Amino acid sequence: MSGQYVMGIDVGTNETKGVLVDEKCRIVTSFATAHEIENPAPNVFEQDAEAVWWGDVCKVSKALLENAGISPEQVKVLGVSALGCDCVPVDENCKPLCKAILYGIDCRSHEEIAWLNEVYGDKAEEVFGHPICSSDIAPKILWIKNHLPEVYEKTHKFLTASSYLTAKLTGVYCIDKYLAEDFLPLYDLEKNAPASEESCKLFCRPDQMADVLYATDVAGTITRQAAEETGLAEGTKVLTGTGDSGTEAISTGVFQPGDLMVQLGSTCYFVYLADRLIKDNRVWPGTFIIPDTYSICAGTNTAGTLTKWFKKNLYFDKAGEELQSGENAFHVMAESIREIPAGSEGLITLPYFAGERTPLNDPFAKGMMIGLQLHHTREHMYKSALEGIAYSIEQHAAILRENGLPVKKVMAVGGGTKNEPWLQMIADVLGMPVRTSEITMGAAYGDALMASLAAEFYKSWEELSEVVKPAKVYEPKKENTEIYNKYKGIFKELYEKNKEIMHQL
Repeated sequence: MSGQYVMGIDVGTNETKGVLVDEKCRIVTSFATAHEIENPAPNVFEQDAEAVWWGDVCKVSKALLENAGISPEQVKVLGVSALGCDCVPVDENCKPLCKAILYGIDCRSHEEIAWLNEVYGDKAEEVFGHPICSSDIAPKILWIKNHLPEVYEKTHKFLTASSYLTAKLTGVYCIDKYLAEDFLPLYDLEKNAPASEESCKLFCRPDQMADVLYATDVAGTITRQAAEETGLAEGTKVLTGTGDSGTEAISTGVFQPGDLMVQLGSTCYFVYLADRLIKDNRVWPGTFIIPDTYSICAGTNTAGTLTKWFKKNLYFDKAGEELQSGENAFHVMAESIREIPAGSEGLITLPYFAGERTPLNDPFAKGMMIGLQLHHTREHMYKSALEGIAYSIEQHAAILRENGLPVKKVMAVGGGTKNEPWLQMIADVLGMPVRTSEITMGAAYGDALMASLAAEFYKSWEELSEVVKPAKVYEPKKENTEIYNKYKGIFKELYEKNKEIMHQL
């Protein structure tokens, strides 16, 4: 094949995806490979950065080149994203010194968070930009300092996933400004640089932090070693890299203030594009990937992980049949709830099976199912759990409205978009249309879109916005919205009245 191309690769929680696109941002080929998440103890979630993250990037890049039948030199720019808010300490050769500590689902640093709240007192929120939570990297570094002193002493850099991958590709240690906010107070975002020694002293040295760039900047070029391992040409440009949720938003066309992306992956993540910052400790305000714009981000701890729990524990027969017939168990599960009425006939589920990030900021929240009666079936229970995620999505939309930020467009993306009844529930609970994108490759495609700008296939974000086309639109059903308007208040009250009992458990 002749022509020029760009490549986008995204390393997610359970899967790595890659796409190769041409000069018109048309997908030429794609490739995906699954991997596991390790949960060796309660509140502990980790992955092997070298074997999983780097291993997947090498595997995917080679597969894309082979599938497309092009030479490595035809790839002009590589864009990489990865799961965000995680921490991996590396030595001077960029070799991981321990398993990578994952994002907010990993709550092992709760004692460090409690200690930091005592140290900073009333200034904690000002220093971290929000109440200190399990998504913050600084407490994770402090946990390494307290529990893995030998690792801590050998650490050359404390990186997040995209920083690690960019360093492996280019030899450049950098982080984009969008993700640097997760490292506060270890960065000075006004100076776009590591913070002072005074700000870092409780955690690490300033020189152990990566340099700050923008996600759309070219961080460097592929080294000879990386070329041998990835199959790409030495000297190929590589973007800074960023978090998967930000590039997922880009892939859906979230380019304008008022646009909201709802990412239905292993967890549920939100990116709202705003024209100004707000102060609300229930969410995570900050900058966005697109220069001179702002984002209001948030994230739950369960979404797809909850559907997997139901498949394993309540739909195990369908999982077994899947092995025999090949019929996707998740599709069967989705179809099984179509006739269950809105509200699941009085059954409500709090989906806090792994604690909760926003808007609760409570790692000790627990899952809860209330209203069970003898006529309820597993189908009622499953729909109720999906409705619980939808209620949580609506809580975030309500927070935006409370701050004078209207939700004008909702774009759904991620594996959950294959579950049409779930998308209809979300539209009904929100009381507004929910759209999906024509191209559903997600973050990897967002990486490719940004790479196309760096390759000068497109001249501006405005010009690039014409590439992203909507697919399906799920219109809210008024009668269902009226039911959900009654239930969502009960949903909120259930947590508030039971959180102390949850903590005792």
